Amino acid sequence: MAGVSLKCGDCGTLLKSVEEAQEHAELTKHTDFQESTEAVLNLVCVTCGKPCRSKTESDLHTKRTGHTEFSDKTSETTKPIALEVAKNPSSTDVDMVDASSSGEPEEMVVPDVDAKLLEELESMGFSKERSTRALHFSGNSSLEAAANWIVEHENDADIDQMPLVSAKSKSEPPKPSLTPEERKAKAQELIERARKKKEEEERRMEREREKERIRIGRELLEAKRMEEENERKRIIALRKAEKEEEKRAREKIRQKLEEDKAERRRKLGLPAEDPTAPKPAAPVVEEKKSSLPVRPATKIEQMRECLRSLKQSNKDDDAKVKTAFNTLLTYVKNAATKPEEEKFRKIRLSNAAFQDRVGKLEGGIKFLELCGFEKIEGDEFLFLARDKIDKAVLMSAGGELNSAINNPFFGVL
Repeated sequence: MAGVSLKCGDCGTLLKSVEEAQEHAELTKHTDFQESTEAVLNLVCVTCGKPCRSKTESDLHTKRTGHTEFSDKTSETTKPIALEVAKNPSSTDVDMVDASSSGEPEEMVVPDVDAKLLEELESMGFSKERSTRALHFSGNSSLEAAANWIVEHENDADIDQMPLVSAKSKSEPPKPSLTPEERKAKAQELIERARKKKEEEERRMEREREKERIRIGRELLEAKRMEEENERKRIIALRKAEKEEEKRAREKIRQKLEEDKAERRRKLGLPAEDPTAPKPAAPVVEEKKSSLPVRPATKIEQMRECLRSLKQSNKDDDAKVKTAFNTLLTYVKNAATKPEEEKFRKIRLSNAAFQDRVGKLEGGIKFLELCGFEKIEGDEFLFLARDKIDKAVLMSAGGELNSAINNPFFGVL
């Protein structure tokens, strides 16, 4: 396919004719041009009719005038480029076009650059390819210009590729290089500039990291707050459920008492009690001191009170209460059924398991003492003497323990 434009091999600009290529060469000193099948854009503003040759030019026109509609007439104006034009025999660019149109393959060589500037760039740590490319495209003007070009084009995909130009193109003689003092000052300036740029980038990254740390910290605090709030709500709901359960248990006991009372009235042949009838006020009885002795609490009542105290003091830990009751039941059962074996009638008070299950709990040791156990050897042991075993007392103690274990309402009221 015939070429429809000329492309500058140095900067990539598309040109519509040889005349434009000559003007471009005079302005930029670029000498490497090739035919291209890529057409030059022709975007015409619908509002004012201004032609634009690139998307960048149309964007600038929109920014200046506010015109946003463009008509693409590239296909209408595209035509094969004419290379046969009157040319100046001394023009390097026209010689290049003639050579490319002759059909002969063009020899490509590495461009000539200032050897001293190249050596200085390599001593600063840049590769030979990158240094040569920077000197070539910056016109061999100065060390600073080459370094600036490297900074501006460090992200180019071909920055580390050796540049090639036509062997017939003639590069301008290199300009005089800087003096050693100037080169040293420029190198120091470039190094200082690169150092400042690196420090600024590190400060920016540190600010970003600090912002990220603050954001993560806030999220963690919020998550912790929500977790604590949910835990608080869960505890409140649990306590409310416990109170409701206790209320239902009390109501159940009250109903049971009412049913027992009604059953007793029925057995006695009394009419059922009317719940709506007002209850007679209890007569005021003048308190009198009785001369009769008060009956002391029986041993069974004392046992029951010990078990009630044990449950009340550990009402928030049902598992611990149940373990204590079962342990006491085991001691009582072994003493009653195997009285001949001393190991079932002797308990070491310092035993860790005994202390955890019974010894540390209120009423535990007192209950065993009511069963007949006594402290001996400087309160080191609880011992039930063989001749002091009272099976009736032990059986009563076992009955109280079974009642406490199986009755869910034991110790509630």
